[in-house]
Amino acid sequence: MTPSSADGPAPKARRRRNFAGARPVMDDVARLAGVSKQTVSRVLNDHPSVRPETREAVTAAMSSLGYRPSRSARSLASGRTRMLGVISFDAARYGPASVLTAINTAAQDAGYLVSSIALDTADRETVVRAVDRLSAEGADGVIAIAPQRWVGRALAEAGLDTPLVILENDVEGGASVVTADSRTGARKATEHLLGLGHRTVHHIAGPRGWTSADQRVASWRETLTRAGAEIPEPLFGDWSADSGHELGRRLAERPDVTAVFASNDQMALGVLHALHEAGRSVPGDVSVVGYDDIPEAAYLLPPLSTVRTDFTEIGTRSLRLLLNRVEGDTEPVPVEPLVPVELVVRRSSGPAPH
Repeated sequence: MTPSSADGPAPKARRRRNFAGARPVMDDVARLAGVSKQTVSRVLNDHPSVRPETREAVTAAMSSLGYRPSRSARSLASGRTRMLGVISFDAARYGPASVLTAINTAAQDAGYLVSSIALDTADRETVVRAVDRLSAEGADGVIAIAPQRWVGRALAEAGLDTPLVILENDVEGGASVVTADSRTGARKATEHLLGLGHRTVHHIAGPRGWTSADQRVASWRETLTRAGAEIPEPLFGDWSADSGHELGRRLAERPDVTAVFASNDQMALGVLHALHEAGRSVPGDVSVVGYDDIPEAAYLLPPLSTVRTDFTEIGTRSLRLLLNRVEGDTEPVPVEPLVPVELVVRRSSGPAPH
């Protein structure tokens, strides 16, 4: 007698059928494993009620037949598309690009596909429209790499039905938030330079309104205040090496500037070039610290001291948080613990000149 219940023991897989080139379907798997089609569907969707020996028999049958489940079949069985949406801004920069890569890798490991939308503008209407588009495509949830404060507010206040995780922001509301510890990173960079004997630290900041840039400016200023050091006016760049070079040329003309903290490595690279053009040695005359630890940072001349951000952890953690909501948790998780950062000291920072 052949058992066919969803949870009953299954016999060993029988001899493989000859499909004469036909692609095997779920019925073939069920027949070979000696179970019902419903049991095969439960195995495909990781249903907890399936016994281990039954799951093993179904998996062996799928392997023997070369069966590959279609996304549509899984969607019908689970009520989910197993597709996630990602919205990104300034996606060509190292940080957002690294996070997006990590999300794609983690999603693939979890059996999900990712549909991405890269936006040039970040007004509320455009952002909400992008989420609506992903929802219409059947996205089970959305991750927004939203480093600008107003983008995060627009998403949090939109009242969207789709599960949502926001990255690199500090908004409060109906969305889960994952971000790195920019305040600690800026403090470590500033304290490092002060500890080398520099009387103060000049700062080249990212654009106003970007969460990480604003947090680094605030932490840099607080650190100088606690140390009783002079607080120079920050200079605001746009994250590019070009802006770092332009602002670095201004600082290079000032003999009192001996330490510069740039809010990302690309701007720090521009500063290094400007100092070289001005004939000022690094770190002999001026010490420079960047932020992010891009892959090229260790190979610059001199190698760049910087704050390392774990973008892979940001992407992986955000996906895990979203899947928790998609696959079970209905309530948004409060703001996740900050992703730690690490100061990496190389040869671009040294003692203050006498």
